Amino acid sequence: MSNKAILKVDNKEFEFDVITGTENEKCFDITSLRSETGYITMDPGFGNTGSCYSSITYVDGAKGILQYRGYPIEEVAEKASFVEIAYLILYGELPNEIELRNFSAQLKEHAPLHTNLEHHFSGFPKSAPPMAILSAMLNLVSCFHPEVLEVTSAGTEFDRTATLLLSKVRTIAAFAYRMASGKVINHPNPNLSYCGNFLHMMFSDPYQEYQVSPIVEKALNLFLILHADHEQNCSTSTVRVVGSSRANLFSSVSAGVCALWGPLHGGANAGVIAMLEDIHASGRKPEYYIEKAKDRNDPFKLMGFGHRIYKNFDPRSIILKKQVHNVLNELEIDDSLLEIALKLEEKILKDDFFIERNLYPNVDFYSGILLRAIGIP
Repeated sequence: MSNKAILKVDNKEFEFDVITGTENEKCFDITSLRSETGYITMDPGFGNTGSCYSSITYVDGAKGILQYRGYPIEEVAEKASFVEIAYLILYGELPNEIELRNFSAQLKEHAPLHTNLEHHFSGFPKSAPPMAILSAMLNLVSCFHPEVLEVTSAGTEFDRTATLLLSKVRTIAAFAYRMASGKVINHPNPNLSYCGNFLHMMFSDPYQEYQVSPIVEKALNLFLILHADHEQNCSTSTVRVVGSSRANLFSSVSAGVCALWGPLHGGANAGVIAMLEDIHASGRKPEYYIEKAKDRNDPFKLMGFGHRIYKNFDPRSIILKKQVHNVLNELEIDDSLLEIALKLEEKILKDDFFIERNLYPNVDFYSGILLRAIGIP
């Protein structure tokens, strides 16, 4: 049973439902606001607006909480693979053994790209941004699978479309990397896991198969799990807006990829690496840039610290930090940028200026370091 909120305007009173969500958060249902009052609301950035009912993901930034389908991220991140989490997000429950086997089989079936699609990669300049390639290729993939363009409800057609998209996006990303590196493409290996196959397509060379390290594979799984969903963020909202016109899933997700392109969303971890490169090129110690970040009159900002939503530790960063150090130890990497990053982390975690403002390393700080360590530029 919902309560009522009273709005007084122009000497008239209007009643609106007060709805309580699954985690006891409350909202005013103003669906009929314009029709009843002639007024609309102004909410730039939608920071105070819920656009739909959802049971997929819950975020509480003040408390540092992230849940997928009711499961705390700390619980599922350590115990499940990305494929299991993808199933959980899509269908609401973790898969049993048979469901996981069938889901994985569909992902393996859809991994290859139509041979005619391979020629399109050569049409991009080597300097083409990966997001541009991914967005364009997703639309092209849909042309080769017209049977998935009219999916409007759950069922067999949706299952096929979802697994097709989840599998193709990985192959497109790997092919884009190989093209940019001037190397021959590697076709998917159906004997490998989802993440193992991605690493193979990225890094195997003729006569030298990439040997997948269990620690690196686990870290990549974790990276994908932690980024699997994050409520109504910029890219998710973009996909929903485009999809509301009943555009097909591939064109809708292609638009979402473009939303991820920006430095304030998907490009944030690339911004971290760019910052580290600038610090390295300057020859100055990290402490110099820490002091610059404290100076209110200096426009310089440390990338990868603090979060618009999380006013506490980003729970994803705590989980990923451990894996970053595991990968660095496993690969015995000697990288000057990584040394700068670790020094920044050490200093900032002890600095009262950042502690008082809850400016802790976020998931983008650690994911940029992790991907660079794995070899992904």
